[in-house]
Amino acid sequence: MAAEDDKPKGVTGKGNAAKSGNRPKAGKAAPTTTESPAVEKAAATKPAEKPVRKRVAKPKIETASVDQMLTPAKPALAKPASVSASKKPGARNGLGRTHTTARVDTRTSLHRKPRKKPAPVAEPVAPVAPAEILAPVAPPSRPPATVQGDAPHSHTTAEFMEAAFGEHSRLPEQLVQNIERIESLTQRLLGALALRRPKNPGVEGPGADLFTTAAAAWVKLVAEQPERVMEQQVSYWGETLRHFAEAQAALARGTFRAPPDEGPKDRRFANPLWESHPFFNFVKRQYQINAEAMQKAASDLDVSEMSDRRRIEWFTRQMIDMMAPTNFLATNPDALEKALATEGESLVKGLENLVRDVEQHGGEFIVSLADRDAFRVGEDIGTTPGTVVARTKLYELIQYKPTTETVHAIPLVIFPPWINKFYILDLKAQNSLIKWIVDQGYTLFVVSWKNPGPGYGDIGMDDYVSAYLDVFDRVLDLTDQPKLNVVGYCIAGTTLAMTLALLKQRGDDRVNSATFFTTLTDFSDQGEFTAFLQEDFVSGIESEAGRSGVLASQLMARTFSFLRANDLVWAPAIRSYMLGERPPAFDLLFWNGDGTNLPGRMAVEYLRGLCQRNAFVGEGFELFGQSLSVRDVTVPLCAIACESDHIAPARDSWRGVAMMGSTDKTFILSESGHIAGIINPPGKKKYGHYVSAQGFQHGFDAWREGGEFREGSWWPEWDKWLAPQSGEQVAARDPGEGLGPAPGTYVHERS
Repeated sequence: MAAEDDKPKGVTGKGNAAKSGNRPKAGKAAPTTTESPAVEKAAATKPAEKPVRKRVAKPKIETASVDQMLTPAKPALAKPASVSASKKPGARNGLGRTHTTARVDTRTSLHRKPRKKPAPVAEPVAPVAPAEILAPVAPPSRPPATVQGDAPHSHTTAEFMEAAFGEHSRLPEQLVQNIERIESLTQRLLGALALRRPKNPGVEGPGADLFTTAAAAWVKLVAEQPERVMEQQVSYWGETLRHFAEAQAALARGTFRAPPDEGPKDRRFANPLWESHPFFNFVKRQYQINAEAMQKAASDLDVSEMSDRRRIEWFTRQMIDMMAPTNFLATNPDALEKALATEGESLVKGLENLVRDVEQHGGEFIVSLADRDAFRVGEDIGTTPGTVVARTKLYELIQYKPTTETVHAIPLVIFPPWINKFYILDLKAQNSLIKWIVDQGYTLFVVSWKNPGPGYGDIGMDDYVSAYLDVFDRVLDLTDQPKLNVVGYCIAGTTLAMTLALLKQRGDDRVNSATFFTTLTDFSDQGEFTAFLQEDFVSGIESEAGRSGVLASQLMARTFSFLRANDLVWAPAIRSYMLGERPPAFDLLFWNGDGTNLPGRMAVEYLRGLCQRNAFVGEGFELFGQSLSVRDVTVPLCAIACESDHIAPARDSWRGVAMMGSTDKTFILSESGHIAGIINPPGKKKYGHYVSAQGFQHGFDAWREGGEFREGSWWPEWDKWLAPQSGEQVAARDPGEGLGPAPGTYVHERS
């Protein structure tokens, strides 16, 4: 966050006389006057008096008490002669009453007889708001340069602060140095921002249709139910005035006690000063009042389309989150306390972090969630021993070395999502799903997808399905088996379902069983992605993908992050940019920031055909001249969903599995979210899971209510299902040297 210039506006570095253009002679003060023309003329007729030099005493400044500041003075009984009250016809205040305005008489007194000067009248004193009482006094302007022939010069930060506050208020040297470092970093930040390439407006925000819909709904509400609008406004005004009055009364008493906060605990306001300090408590409570009013106004709009309603509510929530007082230095006690404690060092480090992020992302504001230097793939994470046994333009196939003397005869293949890299399944040894599967006695293959560049713009969904079929052939050849078991994670699970439907229509039965991790096949409810799956955004993505050949990983990362803005955008930005903390060395967040691009044609086909038209559960998804349907998935299957998954909600995942044609279906519900719910090793016992014998006939709620909760990881539960599907025990298969060791080469390609 760039530091602003500390020279007040209007100060040029020259004296006041220099600004007027008439430099006074040395030793004489420039004449100043505030008298009216009449007074000046009268003064000119009087005989000149001999000037008398007098020492002018400094005026005594009296400090008002809090009670005096908060109590308005009684209005004056008389008005100055030059001010007259006039009542404008039709002028009304907010309560519907006619109000008066003051008209200043600008006529001079040259044509009137001089009147006796009226007695001075005390001016009314306006009440002072708590924010004004608590606001720090602004520092005086920089001292002007000498005007007696000396050229003006720029003052250092130390000179300015000494002149402003006196010798005894000089800032610590470290703080002065940090302020100067901020100035140099600001120039570097501006250079980094200049690297930002222009983007298609269609991917930067919603189209005009959404604003038109919201405006039309509001106009309709005003026309048909004006009392409802006034009720909203009066309620907001009342809450705001009551809040102000309570804070004012508390300050007047001299003992501040924050009102009890009966709402849910908000981690953003964990600092005790939000409750104990009058200023911060006032700001917090007013933010909550504003947020509640905005949510109420959005929910009261009469919008017929559910997608439009969800979008309006989603963007309203984004604005509320963005305007939280914790996101600003002046109203973040944690950042202010640390800045003072470190003499500004935390702000300098924060600006360094900001500049680094902008430079690393080509001028884009993308906050780093993890320390990019904390891990090395293949050294610290992704270290399970294995061999690359095949490589094509689109994928590398890795076979892992066995850790048991015998293994199940039927091999297992995992297809991870190509939105991210496969080593999410192989982070550290303690939480590696890949290592755990190998240790259970399975011959395991994992696909590592190519990170596509601009030359992959013509790769589509048919190319990925063809890659699945090619992997099937290679695995069966390497293991000399007629059948195999398969796993698909997220979008790779969706594609696996389409591949199984294609095999069903072709009469190909080489897949023995399938497992789906957090997979969506029914997109009838777009959930939190509703805001991004409407025509304005999808058209923007289509245009961007056509121009660049890919859907960039940065754009997808930003989209997913704003689904949880407080956790994945604002909180990391506060820690990094305001508190100056280095991003954490957290393996899962490190992986989250190591995204991949999507081929342009594939991304558009997925968004248009699956997300928007929901063709796979509707009229059929066209591929290889055939219409693929979710009902053609008939192999024995197991599906794992996660309870708090915001990307593939458990209810939606369950609904797609329920429509599949298989008569042998098992569903497991894990606690936690899209990643942590899957990467949940048995040793930690952090998250439990649910199983149910209710089946798929009566809906998700009936399945959930009839379910049984079991502590710990779902991995052993899945193993109980998978082992009977995997055949008898055979001698362990060593992959040999192949094309090189795991994790291969494609995993190291950065976007």
